[in-house]
Amino acid sequence: MSMPTLQEKLESISRFTGQLIAWLSLAMVLITFLVVVLRYTLDTGWIALQESVIYLHAMNFMIGAAFTLQRDKHVRVDIFYQKFSIRSRAWVDLFGTLLLLFPVAIFIFWVSWDYVSAAWAVHEGSGEAGGLEAVYLLKSLLLVMPTLLLIQGSAWMLGSLTTLLAPKREVK
Repeated sequence: MSMPTLQEKLESISRFTGQLIAWLSLAMVLITFLVVVLRYTLDTGWIALQESVIYLHAMNFMIGAAFTLQRDKHVRVDIFYQKFSIRSRAWVDLFGTLLLLFPVAIFIFWVSWDYVSAAWAVHEGSGEAGGLEAVYLLKSLLLVMPTLLLIQGSAWMLGSLTTLLAPKREVK
């Protein structure tokens, strides 16, 4: 399998998560609206419904991180980068991925493993009566996020390598 083909397959995962996040964001807005309507018109509410907004919000950020990386929308200092040539940008992206993104993602995964495992061991649920009994699933996002970042980082790295290995006249 060629590098561009593998890169496309890896990036399709981030595209899928981006589409998922778009729908989850809509669900979060609709549920928030429902919570407000129930509270102020019917003077009622459900803890589980309120907690579901928190879960969706967490999913939005944790699952959306790789999609944001794919779209190159993460915050960075662009003062010099924007003036670099395509090849220089590829070098910066390659080294940034290898020296910053990968170590941080691996560290997050490693330090979260025991925390998430402990939550799964007891099927940790909400501390609130009537809350969602799936806190262990929410905590699992601490492993999902770095995994998705590693996948997208690998695609990013392959794109940088493709640029760097291409003959100079082909790179624009």
